[in-house]
Amino acid sequence: MDRQERIRERAHEIWERERRPEGRQQEHWDQAVQEIESESSEAERGPVAPDPVVGVGSDPTVNKPGG
Repeated sequence: MDRQERIRERAHEIWERERRPEGRQQEHWDQAVQEIESESSEAERGPVAPDPVVGVGSDPTVNKPGG
């Protein structure tokens, strides 16, 4: 699906979520653009790697300096 189609669908979802108000097409479109761009930039950054110092189930205060 291309970017334009994703924006159109998201704007429609926003419109429906807000109970289909009249006269707010541009506002919904702009909000959809922001959301899609935000998702795209998050995807480009990739997943966040876990902190290697803090293991699963460990107490984060154990490795804390001065702690």
